[in-house]
Order: sequence, then C-alpha cells, then structure tokens
Amino acid sequence: MHTASVQQNILEELDRELAVTRQVLECVPTDHFDYQPHPKSMKLGQLSSHIVNLLKFKQLFIEGSERDFLDTSAPKPPPSPTSSEELLARFDQFSADLRQALHDSSDEKLGETFQLRRGEQVLMDRPKGAALRIMGLNHSIHHRGQLTVYLRLLDIPVPGVYGPSADAMGGF
Repeated sequence: MHTASVQQNILEELDRELAVTRQVLECVPTDHFDYQPHPKSMKLGQLSSHIVNLLKFKQLFIEGSERDFLDTSAPKPPPSPTSSEELLARFDQFSADLRQALHDSSDEKLGETFQLRRGEQVLMDRPKGAALRIMGLNHSIHHRGQLTVYLRLLDIPVPGVYGPSADAMGGF
C-alpha cells in the first residue's frame, strides 16, 4: 500500500478548498463591496480581499522561515480589488502561485520550522506543513464561512461547501 506524502495530502486538501472558495467568491457582487453586517465586521469587499490575500500568506509559510508582524520592511498586501472580476483574477493568480510553491516543496521542507512573531514575542512556532494547515487553510475556511453568512444576509444564493446548501436544495 502506498501512502501519500505530507506534500501530496496538503496539495489535495488545498485543491478542494480552493475550488470551493472560488465558487463562494464568484457570488460576491461588486455593487455590495461596501456591505457591512455589523460595525465590528469587515465590509464584504474587505473580507473577500482578505480571503484572497491569505493565499500569499500561506505561500510565505512554504517559502519562508518566519514572519515578524513588526517588520516594517515586509511586503504589504496589495490594495483591495474594486470589482468582482479583479477579485477573481487575483484569486486565480495567487492560487496558482501557492500551488506552484507547494508543488516545488517537499515533505522535508514542510517539516522545517516556521515562526510567526511580533518582535521578540513568538506567536507560533510549528513545522511549515502544520502552519499551512492551521494558520493557513483553517484561517481561510473560517473567513469563507463568514463570507457565506454575508451572502445569506444579502439574500444571495450560497453555493454548497461541504455538501449541498439550502439554496441548492430549494430551501428547507
């Protein structure tokens, strides 16, 4: 029996989550980018952009060894997209970049340590593969869940994520 490598397992999981995330992002209409369900919530456009920009953050887990949030020389996220088309184009590019970085990696490299810091304070110290799953994929899945709630509140049909949605089933 052949066991898949850590790299192969993460790539398979990533491909599944990217496909579902793209389906959800395809539902985000440009004319509702300013929608904010609560004063403490991000606007729809900000949340969607954050989900997309997290793809670059995940790539850092694979290619780098650390990220210090106090490092002012670190690359800043690009400006938020101003349209659904721009959002999806960035998603496609960042997804391809992340997939390539993971493809170019190995189980050995994914076992190396990645540190997330705020100056001297260590926020996370994990193997890259674990960091990618915990702070990368899980973080994105959390925000994608928020995004589906925004869509529901706007009465926009929500695609199925881990099975059919109420919209796909014709409601309850």
